Amino acid sequence: MISRRDLLKAMATFGFGTTAFGGYAVAETFRQNVTSYALTPPGWTPGLRLRLAILADMHVCEPWMSVERIDSIAAQTNALGADAILLLGDYVVSQRMQKFSNPVSAGRWATSLGKLKAPLGVHAVLGNHDWWDELEVQLRRAGPTRAGLALEAVGIPVYENKAIRLTKDGHPFWIAGLGDQWAFWPKPEDYKEFVKHGKKDYAGVDDLDGTMRQVSDDAPVILMAHEPDIFPEVPKRVALTLSGHTHGGQVRIFGYAPVVPSRYKSRYVYGHIVEDDRNLIVSGGLGVSGFPIRFGSPPEIVVVDLGGGGEV
Repeated sequence: MISRRDLLKAMATFGFGTTAFGGYAVAETFRQNVTSYALTPPGWTPGLRLRLAILADMHVCEPWMSVERIDSIAAQTNALGADAILLLGDYVVSQRMQKFSNPVSAGRWATSLGKLKAPLGVHAVLGNHDWWDELEVQLRRAGPTRAGLALEAVGIPVYENKAIRLTKDGHPFWIAGLGDQWAFWPKPEDYKEFVKHGKKDYAGVDDLDGTMRQVSDDAPVILMAHEPDIFPEVPKRVALTLSGHTHGGQVRIFGYAPVVPSRYKSRYVYGHIVEDDRNLIVSGGLGVSGFPIRFGSPPEIVVVDLGGGGEV
């Protein structure tokens, strides 16, 4: 938890300390909840009970998401008794946030995330800001990224269109990690067209078909995809898709989020969504982007218990 001194410093940094709304909006950025879901997706293996802890959108920086806070989140997550911990991307701070924050080196925050422990491991994908973090990456239109290398260095595998098979109590299942869908800004030669039509057609490194071809049996598949926009294309073969990216809107007023970074607007802004017997859970995330406030959308660690709830 953040200290009172650090909270007051953060409020002063953003200039909101003199208003009730501002004070609450800043304070809410530091109060993470644990949000729990229990479900049994269609076709789930009988007898397979699986607990997953999900962390998304940390956007590490001082003072909003310090290394000390990451240490605290890691300890809180470890205490939840998850079989596996899944990291859904956006470890770095957004460029717009840099005017309100100080950077934290990738090695420092990755070392803190390296303290996460679970019997079936810690698994990660990258988010769009992890790709946008480096001009060199954007220019060459390819990784590796600083964030990905830092995670791998502390023993956390980063999946880019990769699926692995794991076993719990003799029951197999798959964890698949999709490459980021918004990895690259439009190329310079495409920029005028991009501006003219107001598009946000980012170039991705995602390959859903290639990822699914690695699944070699009928065991259930859990798909990690940073942006939820891929969900309409996800086949029923996938038991559960897990996403972040939206921050739950970051600001929600009476449940309405005026700004959602998705081509589908509020369709996949937050929570458990079921479409055509397919299940998606979108985490509200932990950090902030654009402006260092949250309102009506507190930070959260997500816990999903699979095989222990009623079929959805």
